[in-house]
Amino acid sequence: MAKTLIGIFLDSVEQHRKSTLFMRRHADAAGRGRWESLSAERARADVEALALGLAALGVRRGERVALLSENRYEWAITDLATLGQGAVTVPIYPTLTAPQVRYILDNAEARVCIVSSSAQLEKLLAVADSLPRLTNIVVMDPPPASRDARVSTWSALLEDGVRRAGAEPGAFRALADATRPDDLATIIYTSGTTGDPKGAMLTHANIASNVEASMSVVKLRADDTCLSFLPLCHIFERMAGLYAMLWAGATIAYARSVDTVAADAQEVRPTILTGVPRFYEKVYARVMENAATQPPLRRAIFGWGLAQGRAVAQLHFHHQRPGFPLSLTSRIADRLVAAKVRERVGGRLRLCISGGAPLGAPIMEFFFAIGIPVVEGYGLTETSPVICLNVPGRERPGAVGPPIPGTQVSFGPEGEILCKGPGVMLGYFHNEEATRAALHDGWFHTGDVGHLDDEGNLRITDRLKDLLVTAGGKKVAPQPLEGRLKTSKWVSEAVMLGDQRPYCIALLVPNFANLEQEAKQQGWPSATRRDLLGSAPVRALYQGVIDQLNADLAPFERIKRFDLLDRDLSAEAGELTPTLKVRRRVVSQTFAPMIEALYAGPPAP
Repeated sequence: MAKTLIGIFLDSVEQHRKSTLFMRRHADAAGRGRWESLSAERARADVEALALGLAALGVRRGERVALLSENRYEWAITDLATLGQGAVTVPIYPTLTAPQVRYILDNAEARVCIVSSSAQLEKLLAVADSLPRLTNIVVMDPPPASRDARVSTWSALLEDGVRRAGAEPGAFRALADATRPDDLATIIYTSGTTGDPKGAMLTHANIASNVEASMSVVKLRADDTCLSFLPLCHIFERMAGLYAMLWAGATIAYARSVDTVAADAQEVRPTILTGVPRFYEKVYARVMENAATQPPLRRAIFGWGLAQGRAVAQLHFHHQRPGFPLSLTSRIADRLVAAKVRERVGGRLRLCISGGAPLGAPIMEFFFAIGIPVVEGYGLTETSPVICLNVPGRERPGAVGPPIPGTQVSFGPEGEILCKGPGVMLGYFHNEEATRAALHDGWFHTGDVGHLDDEGNLRITDRLKDLLVTAGGKKVAPQPLEGRLKTSKWVSEAVMLGDQRPYCIALLVPNFANLEQEAKQQGWPSATRRDLLGSAPVRALYQGVIDQLNADLAPFERIKRFDLLDRDLSAEAGELTPTLKVRRRVVSQTFAPMIEALYAGPPAP
């Protein structure tokens, strides 16, 4: 078995040399979009050239190469080239702001940053002068002329590598063979409750062992095609959508964007998709909305067909087979309803994988009902990522499956899920305090609460960590943002919400003394406190507070809607702890109607 990530790639090339390993879509000379197939041999040549090009820049073993880019073929090549020469990949979300990018580059002590486009280059150059360790910036797309001596192009770097490969034919293979399983492969920055992100250090062995164990549960094939659209910066897509596909020799097609997944699926006709719950929820909503617009007869057929599929799905979840009548009607329903839905995603989809956040039972049931099984797993960046994974054929809604081979799960005094195994990270880069808090005797403390059911499947029931995970799998640390809101003279208390929701919202307790004084001076209507809080000038005042905060945040962190509470939170009502910390779950329950109203309306852009 290849125990390094570059070893997985090179083994795949050897086994599938002529096969298509990657696909990308771009406009041809006539301006028409077309898909380009890239063989394993082509990918290897590009990885070799880029690795040797990086070496020519002076990148040495163990040094950090940052990658600021959207999903694309060049992302995968950059990652593999960095790993192939023994350096460390530091992926950065392209949606992060310039100050956020600067923090990661500084903390990781990156020497080189490879960016996708002129827009990302502009963002980086805005902070580059405050990063003395950053010596080189490489742009994938041809950038406008730059006078910055640090900036070079992707094509020039490849050309340098090709020349070196010609002069030293064995140079790349020597670098790759020198890479060891225990070498650091990547530092992935994940949001924490203290505000600044923490860099989880993962070795080749961490991720490679996770790939091998996961692939012993979910069987991928060389004839599979995966449409990749989740951010490769996230360990879930990077492991499942890149390394696992390389392990199997499958084809990876990169969607143009999240918005084009449906159209791209029609053209690529994937057999595998990896997604977060928000994606599956959107697919479900789109199908149901479309059905609702159909004529009465078609609506009736759709409803009947979906009911047949749901009945079969329920039997499957309880390890039972349908009897003859249901078996017959479900086959008819599949032809009339489910097959047509599957055609909208290419007609070949045989398996979906869900991760990043809990998948709702009705959504899982729907996909099984239309003949597309969804395998749900559980894990964290710090565990490479998979801890548990549903076994195909034994899926249970609400459960995330048993621990994968080689991984142990235990529980702390409060029911906290603990994990030990080969996928557990080394620790947090330059953060010994956080490392000590998370790791004890080899056990990683997840911050989640759960239990094993009678079939050995893990069920997650709560979270200890005060961390929001949106329906899209994005992690948001609410406390530092709430702290910034409370620095305003108009805000006494702030509670951010958004766990398992499509976006973040906020409930604000005004500083009533300041607000009421301002209202009196300005002549704002204030017969009652609710009248005051509902008035247009007050709403505009607090929208300004929210806008000021949002200006410095990544899109997924921004507060899309807010409302104002007409009273203070209290310890007596259980909304605050004795030390006056917000109990987010209690607040969510107490103000549930207000919260649901915020999510019922359209989010702010």
